[in-house]
Amino acid sequence: MELVSVIMPTYNCGRFIAESIRSVLAQTYTNWELIIVDDCSTDKTEDVVASFDDPRIHYLQNEQNEGAALTRNRALREAKGRYIAFLDSDDLWLPTKLERQIAFMKQNGYAFTYHEYTEIDEESNPIGIYVSGKKHVRPFDMYCCCWPGCLSVVYDAKTIGLIQIPDIRKNNDSAMWLQAIRKADCYLLPENLAQYRRRTGSITPTSVWKKIGWHYILFRQGVGMNPIASTFWMIMNIVGNSYKKIKYVKRYEEV
Repeated sequence: MELVSVIMPTYNCGRFIAESIRSVLAQTYTNWELIIVDDCSTDKTEDVVASFDDPRIHYLQNEQNEGAALTRNRALREAKGRYIAFLDSDDLWLPTKLERQIAFMKQNGYAFTYHEYTEIDEESNPIGIYVSGKKHVRPFDMYCCCWPGCLSVVYDAKTIGLIQIPDIRKNNDSAMWLQAIRKADCYLLPENLAQYRRRTGSITPTSVWKKIGWHYILFRQGVGMNPIASTFWMIMNIVGNSYKKIKYVKRYEEV
């Protein structure tokens, strides 16, 4: 078992983080380190994390609130594992997630993978949504759509290297995958291995124009493209994500 570094940024998730940590502790693949970087939470997050007595859990705190992008960057710099996995502090993994995904990567020689997952509500109840994706994601595909859910990604740091992304407020996970896809194609493990928590409090109603603007910023600032290229890929990304929702996001009875 090679070491897996689990990247967990957190901010005011004291209500959920214990369940997320327990889902890592329950993994059948046991050689992991969990790097939790707290972005100046004002709730009981620190106390909750301190209640877990396991040397594989590393808790760090930012000196000031820096946002999700820079907080993930710090966790990635701390990572010592051959493999890098991601779990936000309100999402959950199923017990065989790491075992199945690392085996999938080794058996096929893949350096960048993701898998299917379901969605739950704030009380951890299933809400009947199943998310899948393309089996083989090439660079063009990733530029057109953010295929992997953050909780589903594992990549081989030996191939991909250290990822550090600009300080963008939204779509910073997409910025990570756009860096990774330059080094290796991404492959789908067609198994449900995680649960994404749909939180009403974390979804701020915004206008369509703001959402479009976030896509533009992804390519302009997150990738460093010129305005014309950023506008082109912004449009392609909006179309691609809409296609993903229609074709690959299903109600349970449709799976």
